[in-house]
Amino acid sequence: MTSTTRLTVAQALVRFLSAQYTERDGVRRRLIGATWGIFGHGNVAGIGQALIEYAADMPYHQGRNEQAMVHAAVGYARQSNRLSTHAVTTSIGPGATNLVTGAALATVNHLPVLLLPGDVFAARPADPVLQQLEVPYAGDVSVNDCLRPVSKYFDRITRPEALIPAALQAMRVLTDPVDTGAVTLALPQDVQAEAYDWPDEFFAERVWIVRRPGPDPVELAEAVGVIRAAQRPLVIAGGGVHHSRAEDALAEFAEATRIPVASTQAGKGSLRWDHPQDVGGVGHTGTATADELARTADLVIGVGTRYTDFTTASGTLFANPDVRFLNLNVAPYDGHKLAGLPLVADARSCLEELTEALELHDHRVADAYATAYTEDKERWEHRVDACYEADEPDVRPTQPQVLGALDAIVDETDVIINAAGSLPGDLHKLWRARSRDQYHLEYGYSCMGYEIPAAIGVKLAAPDRPVWALVGDGTYLMMPTEIVTAVQEGVAIKMLLVQNHGYASIGGLSESVGGERFGTAYRFRAEDGTHTGAPLPVDLAANAASLGMRVLRAKTVRDLRAALAEARAADTPTCVYVETETADTVSGAPPAQAWWDVPVAETATRSSAVKARELYERHVSTRRRHL
Repeated sequence: MTSTTRLTVAQALVRFLSAQYTERDGVRRRLIGATWGIFGHGNVAGIGQALIEYAADMPYHQGRNEQAMVHAAVGYARQSNRLSTHAVTTSIGPGATNLVTGAALATVNHLPVLLLPGDVFAARPADPVLQQLEVPYAGDVSVNDCLRPVSKYFDRITRPEALIPAALQAMRVLTDPVDTGAVTLALPQDVQAEAYDWPDEFFAERVWIVRRPGPDPVELAEAVGVIRAAQRPLVIAGGGVHHSRAEDALAEFAEATRIPVASTQAGKGSLRWDHPQDVGGVGHTGTATADELARTADLVIGVGTRYTDFTTASGTLFANPDVRFLNLNVAPYDGHKLAGLPLVADARSCLEELTEALELHDHRVADAYATAYTEDKERWEHRVDACYEADEPDVRPTQPQVLGALDAIVDETDVIINAAGSLPGDLHKLWRARSRDQYHLEYGYSCMGYEIPAAIGVKLAAPDRPVWALVGDGTYLMMPTEIVTAVQEGVAIKMLLVQNHGYASIGGLSESVGGERFGTAYRFRAEDGTHTGAPLPVDLAANAASLGMRVLRAKTVRDLRAALAEARAADTPTCVYVETETADTVSGAPPAQAWWDVPVAETATRSSAVKARELYERHVSTRRRHL
């Protein structure tokens, strides 16, 4: 007879989660490292009580915003190479719907996170209950159904015994290198507290093997053939290189073949910035070196990339009429993009086999090609130096000079986190990544507010490393709440808060597409009704200090250098606050080296929009379908 233990559904779930592990390359890690939670009537008596019951087995972190808790879990998961993540529990109603943005971010970026929102009563003893959405045509719909399209797996546990298959399926998806993302188990509040006799086997330790599938021999042989035939090949390294821990394999491949390596936002750092084959970021925010190589490449080897529009310059970047694509990706969906030759496999396993096969033929690109991109890279690095340098240290810095000051004090142990605004473009072009995981850009969803909670998650995963959240004023005002969490938990993140009085990135984009920077400045309303008056007297540094963070104010480049060094050495949450000069008055980062498609009004009376449309049509005419 099978032995059982009587527990509530919530208690059984927490106990089950504490016994789940991943294993890759012989290394075992706990799958669910902790649970974040904000409690309300939909989860306080269920998951909340269970977390107290099993406090010794399941660490708990208190958050201030449900979306931010997901960001923290995602930051932890990315720093943990997707081998470990956190769970997030919320009440019903707004607590649950606040998860949607974080869930979308996790799924878009293929990063695992387990969501445990409370749900309305399964037994419906009172209908409706507080915060219940009534849907006249469907009695089984709740607000948690908003999470279906942004989850890789969704289930609603309406009976205790249904938890067993659902929990196992959830773990399968979380640990699948192809299908991972947000996983949602919606938990009706009455079911959470209901008891059931659980088979003890449900609580046995389980190890989920994270696979490294190798390439198909036929696909591998064809890939070797197209690489050997190419005269101007280019590798584009995406986030899959990092997820697979394929950085060393990529370096060996590049060194053996001398094929240059460009990187997406997610893939930057796949090679160190000073590696001979690294040519920097590619696409709309890429370097001139990488983008020129992309325009003339006859073979593009995508490794773990989704080929987003920022990478392809909205279909205008790969201009060689004879260009072909070889797509090394663990996901077949991405392997077939751009009508490419698919090489469906784990990035590390496949790169190792490719390198071995090409070495048998002693295959290397021509000396002239290698010399040309090396010299071009050197010219680009001189441009980076010029952006970073500040001839007058006692003046307000530009944003690139802020990055230059940070670049001067970090080493390979620091982690730099950013997600939105004008900083991603400057970082992709200029930042010199010193280690495989120093550059942490969330640009799949480019979510304002990600940086601070993600920094907490990264710091929890890597407590001995300096972790920096790079935050603009627009992003800061979206979600500063988790500063309180960092202070409460003693998580010594560093925040570099850059004040430029508005949405700098969208302001520049608005101007370029005929929008005249409308609605992008943080300024008083002027007499003409627009927000073009004086800057608002908002003191973000004082705000951060009021939330418990130590704040260092920097007015000049010299101040900034000293403040950054002091913050780096700090063992408490510390903010460096600096106001920057704009590119209108002082030289900023190099302009975009490739186009990005943001449609412009086809009819307009204002001259700015008319001119923008003319330029837009010229760019659109260069777009091509790769078939």
